[in-house]
Amino acid sequence: MIPVLDWADAATDRAGFASALGKAVREAGFFLLTNSEVPASLRAEVFRHSNDFFNQPREAKAKLSILDTPHFRGWAKPGDESLDETRPEVDTKETFNIGYDLPPDDPRVLADEPFRGVNRWPDIAGFSDTMLAYYDACQAQASGLLSVMAEDLGLPADHFATHFTEPLSAMRLLHYPPSTGADNEIGAGAHTDYGAITLLMTDGEPGLQVRPRGGDWTDVPHVPDAYVINIGDCLMRWTNDIYVSTPHRVLPPKRQRRSVAFFCEANPDALIAALPGTGDAKYPPIRAADYLASRLEATYAPKETP
Repeated sequence: MIPVLDWADAATDRAGFASALGKAVREAGFFLLTNSEVPASLRAEVFRHSNDFFNQPREAKAKLSILDTPHFRGWAKPGDESLDETRPEVDTKETFNIGYDLPPDDPRVLADEPFRGVNRWPDIAGFSDTMLAYYDACQAQASGLLSVMAEDLGLPADHFATHFTEPLSAMRLLHYPPSTGADNEIGAGAHTDYGAITLLMTDGEPGLQVRPRGGDWTDVPHVPDAYVINIGDCLMRWTNDIYVSTPHRVLPPKRQRRSVAFFCEANPDALIAALPGTGDAKYPPIRAADYLASRLEATYAPKETP
């Protein structure tokens, strides 16, 4: 159900790779990508520093609480987020969020523009340099995939390029504690992602499931060193529902689970409107920043703990 694509094929058989990718994102909305452009050594450093952060005392992490800033940067403790808006459960995961990096004196930061705050960093040697290098590597890989998607949709390969120059893209480190066995416990509630495409690297611990249209929950297989790639709601909307954004969730793992997600998002002022050749628009146009804000507000809305 979830195909495995080799990024090396994009260089040797572009048309064949585009055809396979197009089929995957129209049907499953998910695929696994091997031989990515992101160096294995960099991925290892990210996971090492992720462990360094999450292993800190709660008091140290709380100094960087995501709830202390309107720009969604920093640490979200277990229970801060609820990805399934229809259920009373809150997520047991904890996260650390990193966004497009800007200096404190950037005019957009000084103007307090939405999503344009500064990143907040723990006092861990090498942490910020490693995370920003990974952010850039994932953005480059996402841009490569978007160029293939543009071709699949009958558009020039560079169609999306100008819309992702200063993106709203976000990177998040995730830690799922082992299951306690409590009723209705959930690592991350059922949801669809908000942006264009997501690049997820995991430590191999099971838990991620997808629910294809008309199907039941299915485990996502683990392929060592492969990224789990999926379409987000923004790109589904942009393609006028040609590409599908598929619900997924994370069950409470038997052992702790760590992963790193990169959510590729467009520039704040990018107008998300039906692409040429996709037929009559099913959605009104909306700015990428406005769409993202509407989704995040629901995620962080308070819920009563069951």
